[in-house]
Amino acid sequence: MGRVGTALIYLIVVVAVAAVLFGLAAAVFGRGEELAPLAPGATPTRLPAGEIDGEDVRELRFPQAVRGYRMAEVDWVLDRLADELDRTGMERDGLLARVAELESVAARKEEQ
Repeated sequence: MGRVGTALIYLIVVVAVAAVLFGLAAAVFGRGEELAPLAPGATPTRLPAGEIDGEDVRELRFPQAVRGYRMAEVDWVLDRLADELDRTGMERDGLLARVAELESVAARKEEQ
């Protein structure tokens, strides 16, 4: 077997290894099929239909993608927003309690 025979065997081995690697990659990563796009305005991320509080934001998780945002930064922003929602919710509840208190005082004065 000369140099041509050795080169041919080498080429056949390289092609066989490449075919096996391609087959493994296709089995692991799929064949490149794409999912149907979401309807306009649709999202896989869910939030409650009513009021949103800090815990709702803390529980949010976004789908991971190969090209996307840094998860640590997204988590930091969500934590910050959740804290702000909690703070404004407590302020709102305090103000509503104060309004109810003032309304009851005004109602007692009107009764007298």
